[in-house]
Amino acid sequence: MASDEPTARPSEARSKLLRTATRIFYAEGIHSVGVDRIIAEAKVTRATFYRHFPSKDDLILAYLREVHQLERGMVNEALAANRSPVDPLLAIAGSIAQNIQSPGFRGCAFLNAAAEYPDTNHPVHQELMAHRQWFLDTITMLMARVHEETADPAARHFVMLRDGAMAAGCLSDATLVSETFLRGVEGLLRINSERQSAESAG
Repeated sequence: MASDEPTARPSEARSKLLRTATRIFYAEGIHSVGVDRIIAEAKVTRATFYRHFPSKDDLILAYLREVHQLERGMVNEALAANRSPVDPLLAIAGSIAQNIQSPGFRGCAFLNAAAEYPDTNHPVHQELMAHRQWFLDTITMLMARVHEETADPAARHFVMLRDGAMAAGCLSDATLVSETFLRGVEGLLRINSERQSAESAG
């Protein structure tokens, strides 16, 4: 499962292997990339690879956890820098939109992995679902600050908008997709803010 506990500082060889795998897995997919290619591009020995990652699945899990930590860092930045109820959610949406428009964007790493690992009992599938649950829980908590009674459906709506934008962003005009996504989030927040205002006034 996705872990937020700090770990000891990794060796340079492990970091190199993980950086290489992260780049290639994201760009080309997971199943299509073999261990031999990771070893060759990372310029390490086979023994070094297996010392750090006993199997390819271990490397895949490390890759997903790395992406999880990057996304968690983005969310934490949004929480630290924004105080009003809607501002953190707008900041998270803005970061997602920026990512969609970045060079080399190829969709959501977790949705991509889900397509390659549909077996719900597989550790890779369980890892990506843990990440998605963390994201939904985080958005639900933030939506509760906007309007508590509708936090659950509003958070699911936000995640669905995000998933659609991440999928469409690598298939069509990324700028247009980002703008559409942001308008959707702004509308969602406006509706729920107005509900809260109406209840407070009443």
